[in-house]
Amino acid sequence: MQKHFELSDADFEQKIILCELNSSDFTHEAHLRFAWINIDKYGIKQAEKNIQNQLQKFVESVGAKDKYNITLTLAAIKAVYHFMLKSNSDSFKDFIIEFPRLKYNFKELMDCHYGFDIYNSEKAKTDFLEPDLVPFD
Repeated sequence: MQKHFELSDADFEQKIILCELNSSDFTHEAHLRFAWINIDKYGIKQAEKNIQNQLQKFVESVGAKDKYNITLTLAAIKAVYHFMLKSNSDSFKDFIIEFPRLKYNFKELMDCHYGFDIYNSEKAKTDFLEPDLVPFD
């Protein structure tokens, strides 16, 4: 079990906002959970704003500012939202079990939308790049 699950949704969100979460606990799954919490609590538009601001502060606080990627961040939020619209789950634990593709095949999921490497693109880090293959709905 991922360490972030030791925290309630509210505590997990607060730890990120206050930059108190151990960076080693902020795994890919934890990123997805953060998106799920924000979308569920604030709606998609506000979640996009919140997460961008909070992640930028968090990565700066742990000395990883160069790792922040706005395209990847927004694409992940949009992917989580897409699956939330189809979900019957009322918790992130159930949600990630219902849609394991988000956790285990995320890169392949992004490759369905982007025909170029958003992970290593310098432009993708600073500007949101729209998908060139399949748009996000």
